[in-house]
Amino acid sequence: MPRNPATADPSVADEPMPLASFIICTRNRASSLGICVRSIQAACQSHAAVTAELVVVDNGSTDGTSEYLARIAATSNIAVTLVSEPRPGLAAARNAGLKSARGRILVFVDDDCEIHRDYLRDLERHYASGEKCVIRGGRVELGDAKDLPFTIKRSPVRERLTRDVHPGGFVLGCNMTMHREVAVLVGRFDERFGTGGPLRSAEDTDYLVRAYLLGIPVEYVPDMTVLHHHGRNVRQAIETLHRNYSLGNGGLCLKHIRHAPWLLLHFYWTMRSAFKELVGGPQFDPELRLSHWPIVFMNILGAAKFIGLLIARRPERSELQHVQQATVELR
Repeated sequence: MPRNPATADPSVADEPMPLASFIICTRNRASSLGICVRSIQAACQSHAAVTAELVVVDNGSTDGTSEYLARIAATSNIAVTLVSEPRPGLAAARNAGLKSARGRILVFVDDDCEIHRDYLRDLERHYASGEKCVIRGGRVELGDAKDLPFTIKRSPVRERLTRDVHPGGFVLGCNMTMHREVAVLVGRFDERFGTGGPLRSAEDTDYLVRAYLLGIPVEYVPDMTVLHHHGRNVRQAIETLHRNYSLGNGGLCLKHIRHAPWLLLHFYWTMRSAFKELVGGPQFDPELRLSHWPIVFMNILGAAKFIGLLIARRPERSELQHVQQATVELR
């Protein structure tokens, strides 16, 4: 039966903590959300030894999503918690999901994704070492061969984030996992970032950077696979997303310029590649004909927009204090 955290029975607190909480944030995707939900249910049925729950955050849908979710929850083979978060923005929805999740391992999956049947088997294997302070993401493949190859990660190599690699896309927010202890240390998602927020993207990348600055490893593994049904099969849609990602990364660079100046080095490398492109150098993505120049321009615009947000609303010091306290606890 679905559980509403606002009206939940106090006895729920006595229920055994599930190993995994799948957190899905959705808005007006009633027609396609079922693929995601059914894939999680199938994975749980395939690997019943792992207890799991499903936390679905409805981020202000107007298309009947809430009614659809109620029907799904009534017949679900795993525990379902339905959360309403009317404040717009993916980061706000992720924060609502964090608050309601009970699992020891938190699994963020986008509502247009389908998890592989062996996902839980892979998840359990990777976390069997007992290492709690890590953020781990898996492979992201295209769910539809007609979609353009963007917002995917197919690397066959297991690796950890270093300063030599830009954190954007190293682990994708549509397939990101962590122990709940990590979420406590890193804190809430920054609601200035992400789809529906003023900076349009990078709420997941900001989370990775904040974890990295706390000394928490960020790891990519070539399994734990999800299929991304992003539905973008024309270049213009990819170009728009490319610009939005770059806007968010510009704001990200300025936010962390003091504690992560190496992000500025990545901007320099992009600018250098953009000038080389003018004299015949390679594009950012030759297959999709994506240039380095939108990255440069949108990074600058994102940095300027971040400054505007700071001026419009003096930032609270709670996040900085949280990071400082977490750093002390990790030492």
